[in-house]
Formats: sequence, structure tokens, C-alpha cells
Amino acid sequence: MTTAGVDLHVVFIPFFISSHMIPLVSTARLFAARGVRSTIITTVKNALIFKDSVDRDTAAGYDITVHTLNFPSSELGLPAGIENISSATTLKMADAVFRGMIMLQIPMQQAIRHLAPDCIFSDMFFPWTVDLADELKIPRLMFYPTGFFYHSVSHSLRVYKPHEKVESESESFVVPHLPDEITMKRSQMSEHFKTKTDFGEMLELIQQSEKRSYGLVYNTFYEIEPANADHMKQIKDPTKVFHIGPLFQFFKGENNCNNNVLEKHECLRWLDGQKPHSVIYGCFGSIVRFPEAQITEIVLALEESKQPFIWVAGKAGNEGTGGLPEGFEERVKRENKGLIIKEWAPQVEILQHPAVGGFLTHCGWNSVLEAVVPGVPLYAENFYTEKLVELIGIGVRVGVDVWNPSFEITSPIIGKQGIIEAIKLLTGESAMAERIRQNSKELAVKTKKVVEEGGSSLNNLTALIHALKAVKLAAKP
Repeated sequence: MTTAGVDLHVVFIPFFISSHMIPLVSTARLFAARGVRSTIITTVKNALIFKDSVDRDTAAGYDITVHTLNFPSSELGLPAGIENISSATTLKMADAVFRGMIMLQIPMQQAIRHLAPDCIFSDMFFPWTVDLADELKIPRLMFYPTGFFYHSVSHSLRVYKPHEKVESESESFVVPHLPDEITMKRSQMSEHFKTKTDFGEMLELIQQSEKRSYGLVYNTFYEIEPANADHMKQIKDPTKVFHIGPLFQFFKGENNCNNNVLEKHECLRWLDGQKPHSVIYGCFGSIVRFPEAQITEIVLALEESKQPFIWVAGKAGNEGTGGLPEGFEERVKRENKGLIIKEWAPQVEILQHPAVGGFLTHCGWNSVLEAVVPGVPLYAENFYTEKLVELIGIGVRVGVDVWNPSFEITSPIIGKQGIIEAIKLLTGESAMAERIRQNSKELAVKTKKVVEEGGSSLNNLTALIHALKAVKLAAKP
């Protein structure tokens, strides 16, 4: 069956948080670049996040549009413009944004019916889209912005419940039926595995919608976790599983920087003056908020490590700077020890700079992928991804052992000494440090090839689009 000449229209529905929205929008752009009519449904303020990219695609002749809806800010008591969880400054605001997405379900459904697409490609947190796809008799794709390892571990925890066989939160257990031996503690597990929670109920809805979806699309690639990619196809329908990451790598030649911000903090110019592989880059994502005491320990560790550093304060404390020791900023600037960035930071460009030698991170999946491409070793703390980072030998943990249920960190404070030791280990000359650096370099080479002609992720992307066109062709009378 030839699918040449089949016109395909796909509607994309990203979740309202940057870590989910940006990769799914990238997917829409990839579809458009391959001749698929792509429509992104979001709110007015969220559309501004990726407006420049979509405008470039439109100017290049790609058929990509954004259908905007008005976010119910006033009904939710939110300030105008707060339409994304990443822009929320409190848990109450984040919860209101989530409730706003629920309120938008009916307007989204109406928009999709009006657009009459050939496929719905939605984020995992919109399980209702599978019902609408059934109603419209079209396929539904579900997007996971995470890798296979997380889902493999979660599946085993959910099905086999090994944590119920230990007596304390600090006792270790082996997660069964995985390709590799993985140990965890109950304290490192998400709360929904141990007791009934609203989040757990949402995940159950997602699991049910997964079974009825045409395909499951992951922002990962085979070469970073081959054993778990194969394992996923054993516990899921293998015809449903597609990996198309790292999505940002498809746009590696594109200038994603905000030039005005770059001029203001000049972080890349500062990096130009540093020695190769000497700088430690510290950033914990767009929504993580540490208590001031933890920020103090982190920045003192960076300073006392004797390595030049970039610390992205962001919203990590009060106004992004709470917890910085008295005189710290002035001392760092005067002695040229590092940079403190209080606003947006061009993370991809920073990590790809040859002066960067390590990444202190919460191990969010997007951050891990962004570090893997240039081969930057990691200091890890997110438990599921941390296990993968250690397994493939590209980083070391800093000692966190307690799961946090929200972006406001309440787990025990990690002292500066543990962070300093991790930095010294990774920047030192030991056999372990050399092995981590070599593993990172080798994985970086593989990563760059997956989006090129013949690469595993590009092949998956091409196969997915072909499959959707075949579905449309087969449905014609």
C-alpha cells in the first residue's frame, strides 16, 4: 500500500508545563516539516512560548498553525498571564493552572471536532482524548516526555509491589523483572505507589487510555537504553511503541537563543574565557523550589569546589536569590569565580559549550537528554532517572534519598560536603572519573546519529507518519 499523496492532518495537544509542552511542540514541527498539516491547540499565553519557532516554520512553507483558547484565569483567581505550571510561583497557583486545563476540556473537544483531524496527538495528561478519538473514528497517539527506563521501573513497582516486602522506608529492595538489577528504597518512591492519591488515580486513567491508543510516543532513543527499549516492547504492544528523541536534537542548527537575554548576562561570552571542561553548570529546572537552607548548601559547595561555575537561581528561592550567603554574589563577581543567572538561561547552548565539564541537575529527563548530546557528565538526584544515569555510567549521585511530592522541596537538607565530593570525583583524575567522561563521549557520538538519515529515532518518526497515512488510506470508502 502506497501512502504517497495522502494528506494528513494531526492535532497536537500539549500539557501546560514547559517540560511537556516544548517537546510535543517540537514533534508537531517535525511532522509539519515532513508534509503533515499540524495544528497545535493551546492558550493565548502558552502560544507565545513557541511563537517564534512556529513563525519560522510557517515562513519556510510548512503547514503548521496554532489554535488558541482563552484560559479561565479570572474564574480561577489567577493573575492574568499565568497559564502554565512553570510560571506558577506557589503550589496553590500550580493547582489552579491544572484545574484550568480541566475546565478547558470541553472547549478543546469542540475545537478538535471543528478541525476534523485525521489523528489526535495528545500529552499523557489528557486521557479523555482517547474517547474523542473513538468518537471521531481516528487514531490517538499518547506522548510521554520521558524515557523507557522510568516506565519499566514504574511497571514493575505497580505490578509486583516489591516495596511491600520491606519493613522500613530506608530498607533497600530489588525491583524485579527488569533487564538490570535496580535497587531502591521506599523513601525514594513516589507516594502513589504506597498509598491511594489523586495523582495515582490520574495515572490509572492514563494507563487505561494507553491500552486504547493507537501508539505511545516517547522522547527517548534506543541507544541510550536499549535493554529497556526492548523490555518496553515486551510489556507493551510492540507495534504501539515509538521513540523519536532527543527531539531538540532535530533542531540543532536552529538558533533558539533569546539574543536580548544573552546580551544581558553574557554567559556564553564568559564561558569563552574558561578552560575546557572546567565549568560546573547548576540548574534544577523551571519549577523546582528549594528552601533557602538548601540553596545555601548548594552554592557554598559550588564555591568551595574551586571549580568555575554557573548557577541558575531561577525561581529556586525567594525571588530566585533567597538562601545566597551574605556577600556571595559580590564575591563571585569580584573574583570571577562564576556566574549567577536569575532569569532564563540558554541551557542547550551552555551545555554544548566546550568549557562545561559537569552538570548539577535534578535529573529531569529533558535536562538529561540535553546533557547527553554534548557528552556532559551529570551529578544526579531524581531517583528513577538517576538510576539510569548511574547504570550507563555517565554521572554520580549527590546523596538525596527522600522523594518530594511537589516542586517545593521539603526533603532533608543535603549538606554541601556531599555535593563537593561528587564534584571532586567527577572532575578528578581517578579511573572512575575517566570512565564516566569516556562513557559520556561515546554516548554523545551515538546520540547525534539517531536523528540523521538511517538513525533509529528518524526511522521511528518516518514509520509513525507512514503508519498514520496508511490508517487514513485504509479508512477511505
